[in-house]
Amino acid sequence: MRILVVVATPAEVSLLLSHLTTIGERHGRVTAYGRGAHEVDVLNTGVGMVATATWCSRTLMARDYDLALNLGVCGTFDRVLAPGTVVHVATDRFAELGAEDGDRFLTIHQLGLLDPNEWPFSGERLMNAAPPDNAPLRAFPSVDGITVNTVHGDEPSIARAVERFAPQVESMEGAAFMYACLVHGLPFAQVRGVSNVVERRNRDAWRLPDAIRALNAAALEIIDAL
Repeated sequence: MRILVVVATPAEVSLLLSHLTTIGERHGRVTAYGRGAHEVDVLNTGVGMVATATWCSRTLMARDYDLALNLGVCGTFDRVLAPGTVVHVATDRFAELGAEDGDRFLTIHQLGLLDPNEWPFSGERLMNAAPPDNAPLRAFPSVDGITVNTVHGDEPSIARAVERFAPQVESMEGAAFMYACLVHGLPFAQVRGVSNVVERRNRDAWRLPDAIRALNAAALEIIDAL
């Protein structure tokens, strides 16, 4: 099976890479690895939704894949999802795509610029309606996410995000990855390790190493079960 692993930073998958056999560089952003019978290409997009969408589309145009996995960390709005938890982000949206109207925020769909169900959206969200049939993936909590350019760290803005979208997690890349995969008709899964609660920036409370360890172990389980 040909698998594309999409990451924003190499550090988020460093443990996974230690379990793969290096084959070589395909181009400056993609390195080829092997794991058993699988070909595993790792795409390092850089941080943010623009870089993710651009490099995903370029890579998917250059080579055919059977599956794409977006691996990374995320913050959680849902305190049931403790830092160190691995989640499958099954639905996502671009939380900042819209317009301000005084103290109101209107999404791109509420503005009438895009129908809520215009493909690849469904009810204003990007949905993974057919995730891989994979036992380890099914074991992780399935959550709803938002993708942002500015990570939330201010109590009023956090409250507004919760009121508008009721998200469980947030990242800076997820929805862009999902959009690209949906457009290219490629099966995919967005899998993330929770590194922190979304609150006023408090690095002392983050559990980034725990999130990365759990994420990498989960990724290896997913790949080996394919």
